[in-house]
Amino acid sequence: MHGISIREPGDPDVLVWTEHPDPEPGPGEVVIDVVASAVNRADLAQRQGNYPPPKGASEVPGLECSGTIAEIGEGVTGWNVGDEVCALLAGGGYAERVAVPAAQVLPKPAGVDLVEAAGIPEVGCTVWSNVVMEAGLREGHVFLVHGGAGGIGTCAIQIAKALGARVAATAGSAESRALCAELGADPVISYRDEDFVEVVKGLGGANVILDNMGASYLDRNLSALTTDGFLAVIGMQGGAKAELNMGKMLMKRLRMSALGLRGRPVEGPNGKARIVADVRERLWPLIESGEVRMPVHTRIPMAEASRAHTTLESGDVRGKILLVR
Repeated sequence: MHGISIREPGDPDVLVWTEHPDPEPGPGEVVIDVVASAVNRADLAQRQGNYPPPKGASEVPGLECSGTIAEIGEGVTGWNVGDEVCALLAGGGYAERVAVPAAQVLPKPAGVDLVEAAGIPEVGCTVWSNVVMEAGLREGHVFLVHGGAGGIGTCAIQIAKALGARVAATAGSAESRALCAELGADPVISYRDEDFVEVVKGLGGANVILDNMGASYLDRNLSALTTDGFLAVIGMQGGAKAELNMGKMLMKRLRMSALGLRGRPVEGPNGKARIVADVRERLWPLIESGEVRMPVHTRIPMAEASRAHTTLESGDVRGKILLVR
């Protein structure tokens, strides 16, 4: 098969379309004929040499895909060759085929194009596990998401809205802010010339914040949270190290998590299988009803993954970038 290799850590041009051994399904796994994958910021970090795949995972980048099941490994039940699916991966999505634990496979949502389904598993599982399963977002809460126009942000806005929360989002350009508003965010805050802390305090403070910035927003996020609030950190675009004011956390009884998805085990109480099962049971109906959709910024041929990475790094991306076979 063919897939993307990372020639060496560096800029997008280190991504090359080369031959790889065909994957074979191990016990509990299926092999998917990939129709499409999607670009996530974790892929950029891997390309730069800052986010190696977990032990035993494919060196090919790509944390999600869609396609049809081509082979089924020993012990797998509930799936058949030819089923249209999408899947959460530890790696290997930028390729013609990928082996994946059956517990991380999801049926293509009814009413969703198979190519566009490639952009759902990673963002859906990331948002759902952090915002719903961990932070406990519910009806009546105030929810703030940073980077509201990106893949994670657009998904988070809609999930929070569907759960009955008041949604605030930060975004940059006028076009990005308009997309956030269209998806249900109110207010939409310009991170370029507005203070999100003051805006959110005007709403009574946030019960849950989903943050992709990390260090640069840490103290301001704590200020924006209300009593018993929850800060879920999923990215470090603003740096990895910051001073933590424990006084703020103690006085307001704040909680904070920094939970990655890729390195989790498949099984167990914190495993991917549990997340995928909950997503299938509770998020999939919202997607199939149209309450939650995944906006697509652009489709790019998979062999041109370098162009896709350049596009994401340029900023002001609205929705997911899909890599299409």
